[in-house]
Amino acid sequence: MLWPRLGEGADLWPTTNTLQLWSQVVGKIRLMLTPWINHGWHVTLYVSARGLTTGLINVGARGFEIEFDLVASKLYFRDVNGPERWISLGRGSVSSFYNATITAVRGLGFDVEILGMPCEIEDARPFEEDDEPRPYEPAVARNYWRALVCVQGVLQRFRSQFIGKCSPIHFFWGGFDLAVTRFSGRPAPPHPGGMLHVPNAVAREAYSQEVSSAGFWPGGGAISAPAFYSYAYPTPTGFALASVKPEGAYFDSSLGEFLLPYEVVAGADDPEGMLMEFLQSTYEAAADHALWDRARLEGPVGPLGRPPQSGDS
Repeated sequence: MLWPRLGEGADLWPTTNTLQLWSQVVGKIRLMLTPWINHGWHVTLYVSARGLTTGLINVGARGFEIEFDLVASKLYFRDVNGPERWISLGRGSVSSFYNATITAVRGLGFDVEILGMPCEIEDARPFEEDDEPRPYEPAVARNYWRALVCVQGVLQRFRSQFIGKCSPIHFFWGGFDLAVTRFSGRPAPPHPGGMLHVPNAVAREAYSQEVSSAGFWPGGGAISAPAFYSYAYPTPTGFALASVKPEGAYFDSSLGEFLLPYEVVAGADDPEGMLMEFLQSTYEAAADHALWDRARLEGPVGPLGRPPQSGDS
């Protein structure tokens, strides 16, 4: 599949900003009904064959799933016992989306209350009070999802090369990014916190261990277009000055991360190979400068249908 072209943030952000707020309502429902898993892995969404999904949310002997079907422009609520509801995705206010979503979940028999303030978003308002009409272009949302599908395939391959502790490939609705995180196995110093509307205890638990993390995000602020990123926590001495690949990748000192514009990758002859270069070289910059035990933590790309090094037996 050809990688879709996403253009500049001005083309993308009106829709992805709306979708981010919607995803926070849905993600917070999962947060409130799921036991805490290390590093906040229980709160994420996942790329699906139609858009983004919570996966199964277990509630006692029952359960349900919420899925953004970006192909049909609907939000589905599916109960394991059979009932299904949906609401249309289109232009409108966050408050109307919030009310319709909570009503649908409660209509299936699942009582839930969520914290109503969005996370990691400047000048945000509580969901129930956000009556501003929000733009939403279904074709833009579908195009962005197609990009997520392409990126996920490369992240899966990259993840398969690491045999140490590694996160799932998952979608964080706070930063609105698709991410994968590798761990050295060593503790990290306490995170300073300070993330917008995120308790410091959450940030400290998320970054309680030394990591190299990479992913894809639609951009924001001074980053005017979607981009791939890679960072380390704690940031090792010399990381920012490391030589990384491909041409077009650079270190952004304001973010403390390496970035690679999405459009550079999407327009390349070999997008998958270019993105793998970026992921691998920025990981090596983090691991080498922090003196990770790479021989213990790394392996070959995972083969299909058999364990690594199993031969033909």
